[in-house]
Amino acid sequence: MAAKVLKINPKDNVLVALSDLQGGDTIFYEGKEYTTRENIPAKHKFFMQDMKAGDEVIMYGVLVGKVQSEVFAGTRMSTDNTKHAAEPYGYRPSQFTWHPPDVSRFTGRTFMGYHRSDGRVGTANYWLFIPTVFCENRNLDVIREAMHNELGYAVTDKYRQYTKNLVEALANGESLDAVDLRPSAVKSRLFSNVDGIKFLNHDGGCGGIRQDAALLSKLLASYANHPNVGGVTVLSLGCQNLQVRDFQEDLKAMAPDFDKPLFIFEQQQSQSEEQLITTAIRNTFEGLKEINKINRKPAPLSALTLGVKCGGSDGFSGISANPAVGYCADLLVALGGKVLLAEFPELCGVEQELIDRTIEKNAAEKFIRLMKGYEALVVQAGSGFHMNPSPGNIKDGLITDAIKSAGAAKKGGTSPIVDVLDYTEQATKPGLSLVCTPGNDVEATTGKTASGATLILFTTGLGTPTGNPVCPTIKVSSNTKLALRMADIIDIDTGPVIAGEKTIEQMGEEILEYCIKAASGEVIPKAVLLNQDDFIPWKRGVSL
Repeated sequence: MAAKVLKINPKDNVLVALSDLQGGDTIFYEGKEYTTRENIPAKHKFFMQDMKAGDEVIMYGVLVGKVQSEVFAGTRMSTDNTKHAAEPYGYRPSQFTWHPPDVSRFTGRTFMGYHRSDGRVGTANYWLFIPTVFCENRNLDVIREAMHNELGYAVTDKYRQYTKNLVEALANGESLDAVDLRPSAVKSRLFSNVDGIKFLNHDGGCGGIRQDAALLSKLLASYANHPNVGGVTVLSLGCQNLQVRDFQEDLKAMAPDFDKPLFIFEQQQSQSEEQLITTAIRNTFEGLKEINKINRKPAPLSALTLGVKCGGSDGFSGISANPAVGYCADLLVALGGKVLLAEFPELCGVEQELIDRTIEKNAAEKFIRLMKGYEALVVQAGSGFHMNPSPGNIKDGLITDAIKSAGAAKKGGTSPIVDVLDYTEQATKPGLSLVCTPGNDVEATTGKTASGATLILFTTGLGTPTGNPVCPTIKVSSNTKLALRMADIIDIDTGPVIAGEKTIEQMGEEILEYCIKAASGEVIPKAVLLNQDDFIPWKRGVSL
């Protein structure tokens, strides 16, 4: 019989309800008896002892809040009786030691990837369209519709057909209730070794401040240089802040030997919009023929760069999905791969643990500087990291930012931290790196991909369709109910951990197995199938 409650860390003074508990229920856990004083929904927490105002609430072994008024054992933790609190942090010499997991199951394993001339290996082979300014978004939309439909990359035909059927039903006086959604015939790809044609529509490149344009240039250059990208078409207006030469200089600084097909068009130098678009399509078509000659070949698992992300989190995320992804991350680190943990607002409360795990003092101090600088901007705007949890997070048991953060950090695993990267900086060292991004789902995945992630493991307890244009994004559900309800967006279900049917280690190994298949093109993550190509550049302002 599965346990009804869980104590995550021996130091904790709250228990997590694994299923709905009724007021007056008596729970036996680790030799002690607890009686609930009110209904405790699954995923929520209740106090293990009587507490008075100012007492510290400990979860995951760290300070996550303080009690605001007297509460009794068995009372549910809520935003009324508990407020965010976190320990101060700073650099201190540490004797951190790591015990890597057993990787014998994966030793010598390979994935089938796209080998680039700089030695990196992509998990996909995309052609990328980049606008240097938002003025070119419409032209990208026109090109997308033409090329997606004719080259076999469109996924929306069934909805067009559905709308057409509704129009016909109305014209014929038929009931709209009788019109159903039928799958449309999928046009086969003309270029079998090109996984997609992607478009980085954005709202930047002009206006705002010049620093925004400069940062956007580095971001776009990092996407052009990404190992999952085989070729690039750039559209520019001509008069914008982000000039083509700025993009070219950033790309050259990042990749001095850049040798992918690269076509650049400037509208103000073209004869007409028609000439611009037709020439861009024609040249891109020629480029597609070239990158279609690249075949997948075996690569060691050490060539993978795994970004780990959570969004739409619930009270189970930090118990099932995030620790399971964290174990997968540890496996990959032990195999010589790279792992990227970002979302700095969601590291609030676990800073000291991360600092103590950071190998080099300079990197630890860089993390402290980035973290405190980021929080200072947020406070200056009249907010704070404590306001990070969304209404959905709170409703599902993530009462304080420190609770959310302590659970979120679990997806990074337990290995030493080898580097700390600012936004758009490239991951070059094998092992776990921290990447400065907002917690915002799309801004974080956008930044993680910019730093080199070739796969993203995205955990969720409430459900989110988020994806990325060039980095396949794998959705990992924290609970089986979500996996069944939103099966069209969830790839992996870690609910069996909550049910006591599988261990964190077993789930972590299953996740890595899925990653190997996804990296090889053997399975296509749901976000990729749906063309969920979310891309939001961070303007380095206040974003939680």
